[in-house]
Amino acid sequence: MSQEQLEHIKFQRIRPRIRVESTLSPDQIYENISENLEKYNPKIQGTVLPGYATISPAEANQHYWSPQLTISIELKENGSLIRGLYGPKPHAWTMFVFFYSIIGFTTLIVSMIGLSYWSLGKDASILWFVPALTLLFLSLYLVAYLGQKFGQKQMIYLHHFMEKCLGERIEAK
Repeated sequence: MSQEQLEHIKFQRIRPRIRVESTLSPDQIYENISENLEKYNPKIQGTVLPGYATISPAEANQHYWSPQLTISIELKENGSLIRGLYGPKPHAWTMFVFFYSIIGFTTLIVSMIGLSYWSLGKDASILWFVPALTLLFLSLYLVAYLGQKFGQKQMIYLHHFMEKCLGERIEAK
């Protein structure tokens, strides 16, 4: 891909989205995606089902931070509506949600215990864990952000693949 082709692609969110109205019918889009998956077989893999498709880098090119593009295709009066979501594989996403939940729950419990002790006039030094847990939360967010950067090139490649399938430029939001 040339620099000129990549200039319009900007991913500034953790899970960028696409929304495109196309004049192609859903069947034409399914066919285009299937044909391009066969054409790009060594680099991209995917699953195409009626109304839904998942596209990701080929197994040989994947790493923990590899993204995937999940799209849904709806029939409209004069074409189709394509909605897509770039994001991590489900196992990575689940792991981060699990850790965020554990940190949030622990912060809540520590805060309740510490504030109870404080209101009773007892030693509430357990409250020092709240800033530590907040730092842990922020460091986990930083790891997720860096992981997105590791998968950036593959995300751009998936985006370019989708543009080829639709025959038009797509803006990620």
